[in-house]
Amino acid sequence: MRNVTVAATQMIGGWNVDENIARGEKLVRQAASQGAQIILLQELFERNYFCQKQKEAYLDFATTVEENPAIRHFQAIAKELAVVLPISFYEKAGNCFYNSIAVLDADGSLLGVYRKSHIPDGPGYSEKFYFTPGDSGFKVWQTRYAKIGIGICWDQWFPECARSMALMGAELLFYPTAIGSEPHDASVNSRDHWQRTQQGHAAANLVPLIASNRIGVETEDDFAITFYGSSFIANEYGAKVQEADENSETVLVHTFDLDEVAQNRRGWGVFRDRRIDLYQPLLTKDGFTQQGGN
Repeated sequence: MRNVTVAATQMIGGWNVDENIARGEKLVRQAASQGAQIILLQELFERNYFCQKQKEAYLDFATTVEENPAIRHFQAIAKELAVVLPISFYEKAGNCFYNSIAVLDADGSLLGVYRKSHIPDGPGYSEKFYFTPGDSGFKVWQTRYAKIGIGICWDQWFPECARSMALMGAELLFYPTAIGSEPHDASVNSRDHWQRTQQGHAAANLVPLIASNRIGVETEDDFAITFYGSSFIANEYGAKVQEADENSETVLVHTFDLDEVAQNRRGWGVFRDRRIDLYQPLLTKDGFTQQGGN
């Protein structure tokens, strides 16, 4: 038996970085008090989701890993509480800007950085203006409590991302997120689709999954997004074992026996029966043409 307790959180945004860091710390402490050992905060929690509009001034939000206030702050919290914290931040690296995660181990040490691989673009979600496609490749991290894989928001729509991390040995999958209404079409509600997609990743890979989203209405000029929360934790079969509502500041906590999960994963034989000799279309854009081929 190897029990690990995880937590998903959700909170409202705001433009004051210090206030948001303090709000995040409150949730981390609440989760830790309930026994959580690995705690997930939402995507880009330092401030409002600034990607609704293309504004050059917002590029100044980016910082290096060393200069980022959230990373510095939560390194001390991770060490104090002996918890693992994936910290989302806007990274400046040379002349490039990334949507990144810094993984803090339970002693406060920085295990490394993952840079968001898939960058969306659409009304209200103009991320290609702000972020360079990540160059880190998919990563898994051996933390004090478990080997974890982390994708960021749009990454969660790609089964290749989850499968890659599972193949690399991830025992738990984490997805910090910022998703809500579509400013150009109020009739679109992706909430259930968003959850089901990630539940499918958990089920297909037999790996528990933890997703954290933000809540509240954020406006930018003539645009507004209502972030629908609904953060959740799914077990290795894809079933939701904890779920938040669409509006409330929330901490969700659940314990998994990772030895039992591993036994269930082996029993299904999914990884035993993979046919990598047949998956060439996955390495093409159109299903036929290899890069550089005819």
